[in-house]
Amino acid sequence: MAIVSTELLPHSFHTTSQLKPTSHSHHPTALSCRPSSSSSSISSGRNNTSRNLTRVSVSAELKPTHLQNHDYKETHLIKVLNRSCKAGQYNEAFYFLELMVNKGYKPDVILCTKLIKGFFNSRNIEKAIRVMQILEQYGEPDLFSYNALISGFCKANRIESANKVLDRMKSQGFKPDVVTYNIMIGSLCSRGKLGLARKVMDRLVKDNCKPTVITYTILIEATILEGGIDEAMKLLDEMLSRGLRPDMYTYNAIVRGMCREGMLDRAFEFVRSFDAKGCAPNVISYNILLRALLNRGKWEEGENLVANMCARGCEPNVVTYSILISTLCRDGKVEDAVNVLKIMKEKGLTPDAYSYDPLISTFCKEGRLDLAIEFLDCMISDGCLPDIVNYNTILAALCKNGSADQALQIFENLGEVGCPPNVSSYNTMFSALWNCGDRVRALGMVSDMVSKGIEPDEITYNSLISCLCRDGMVNEAIGLLVDMETGGFQPTVITYNIVLLGLSKARRIIDAIEVFTAMVEEGCRPNETTYILLIEGIGFAGWRAEAMELAKSVYSLRAISEDSFKRLNRTFPMLDVYKELTLSEIKN
Repeated sequence: MAIVSTELLPHSFHTTSQLKPTSHSHHPTALSCRPSSSSSSISSGRNNTSRNLTRVSVSAELKPTHLQNHDYKETHLIKVLNRSCKAGQYNEAFYFLELMVNKGYKPDVILCTKLIKGFFNSRNIEKAIRVMQILEQYGEPDLFSYNALISGFCKANRIESANKVLDRMKSQGFKPDVVTYNIMIGSLCSRGKLGLARKVMDRLVKDNCKPTVITYTILIEATILEGGIDEAMKLLDEMLSRGLRPDMYTYNAIVRGMCREGMLDRAFEFVRSFDAKGCAPNVISYNILLRALLNRGKWEEGENLVANMCARGCEPNVVTYSILISTLCRDGKVEDAVNVLKIMKEKGLTPDAYSYDPLISTFCKEGRLDLAIEFLDCMISDGCLPDIVNYNTILAALCKNGSADQALQIFENLGEVGCPPNVSSYNTMFSALWNCGDRVRALGMVSDMVSKGIEPDEITYNSLISCLCRDGMVNEAIGLLVDMETGGFQPTVITYNIVLLGLSKARRIIDAIEVFTAMVEEGCRPNETTYILLIEGIGFAGWRAEAMELAKSVYSLRAISEDSFKRLNRTFPMLDVYKELTLSEIKN
C-alpha cells in the first residue's frame, strides 16, 4: 500500500503547528506506565542508603599486587556477596564487591561472572561493565567471565560492544573458544542478521577455532528462515565435508524447515533417508511431520504416520498427544480431544499444560466456563500445576462473560498458588474493570503492575489508550502515546488508529491530521483503516467535500479499496450537491 504524502491533505487543514506524540503542554497528564524516578526497589533503596552513609569506591592507588590473598570461603564479605547474588539482590552484591576490593580482597571470578549475568538479566548493562572492569583491574577474569560479558552484549543487541570485548580478551592472551563464537553467531541469527553471523563464522575459522555441530545447526536454522531449504542443505554438505556428523537436532531443524515451507513430500523423503545416514527418526521427527499433516487437515495420513511410528518402536510422547488434542479442539471436536486425553493417561503419560490448555481455551470460547474450571481442577489433581497461560485464559473468559468480580478473586489468589500474574493478567483485569466502569480499580491495576516491576507491553498501552479515547479522555491518551515512546515502545499503526478515532469522535480534526503527520514522519506505515478514520473524521465534522477530496486522492494511489471508496461516497451524499465547491465557498 502506498503511503500518502501529507501534501494530499486538503489545504484548508494544513497547520504550521505540529502535533507530535510529545508532551501536550496545554493538557498535562499524570498518567504513566513507567515507574516514577522517586520510587525504587527495596534492594536499590538499601544500596543508596548504604552509599549515603559510607561512600565506598575503588581507590585509584590500590594496585592488584597489594591485594590480600585470603581464604575467600572464610571471608565474611564473600559470603554476603554470594548470598546477595543468590537472592537476586545484584545492587547489594555490587556494593559488597566494591567494599571487598576497597579492603584489599581479590574479587572472586565465579561470583563476578554471576554478577555480570545478573546485571545483564536485569538490564543494568553499565553495572555489568563495571563489574568486569573491577575484575580485570583487581582480579583474574577467565574465559567464562568474558563469555558472559559477550553473551550479555549480544542479547542486548550491542554487537559492536561484543566485538570489542572479543578483541580485548584476545589482546590479553585469552583465546576465544567455540562457545564464544557460538554465542555471537546465535545472537546474530536470532536477530535475523545472518550475513554478520557468517562473518563471525569466517573469523572463527581464521582464528583456527573449529566449528562444531552446534555452530552449523544454529546457522542452518537461521538460513532456513532467511535463505530457504536449498541454502540450508548447502550448509549441511559443508558440515559433512568438515567431518562433522549432524545429530538429530540438526536433521529435525531441516525437517521442520521443509514442513514450514510446505514441502511435506520432501520432508518425508528426507526422513526416510535417515536409515542410510546411520540414524533413525526420533519422536521429535515424527511430531514435526504429524503437526504439519494435521495443520493441513490430513487426518488419515496422520493416523498412518502414528501407526508407522509405533511399528518402528518409537512410542508417542506427551507432545504427540498434545498435538492431537490441540488439532481436534481447533477443528471443533472437543469431545474427541477429551477422549485422547483419557487414552494418554491410560498409557501412563502425564498431561502437561500444553495438553490441557487447548481444552480449557476451547471450553472458554464456547462459554462452558464450568467445564473449563473443572479441567483446571483435573489438571491440578494430575499433579500438573496450571501455568499463567491457563489462568489468563480463564480470567479473559470470565471478564468477557461479565464475571469481573469472580475473575478478580482468582487474580488476587494467583500469588498464593505459585503462579504470580504477568503483564497479560494485568491487561485482562484492567480492561475488564474499566469496561465495568470501575476506573479507580482499573488504574490501580496499572500502578500495582508497575510497582511490582512488571513492565507494560504494547497491549497495555493500546488498552489504556483505547479506554481513555473511548471515554473522551483524548489528551491523556496522547500523553500515554508519549510515555509509550519514552518507555522504548514504538507505537504501531493500531496505536495511532486508536488515537485518530478518539480525536475524530471529539471533532478535533486539526489534531488528528497532525497525529497522522507525526505517524508518517516516525516511519509508521498507515493502513486502510488509518485513511478511512481520517476521511470519516473530516466528513462527520461537516467538511464532506474535503473528506471526499482526500478519499479520491488515496483511492487513486490504491491506499483504500474500491468498496471502501464507494461506501465513503454513500456516507457523504452531500458531495453530489456541492461537487465543485470548497469549504469557503459553501460558507459564503
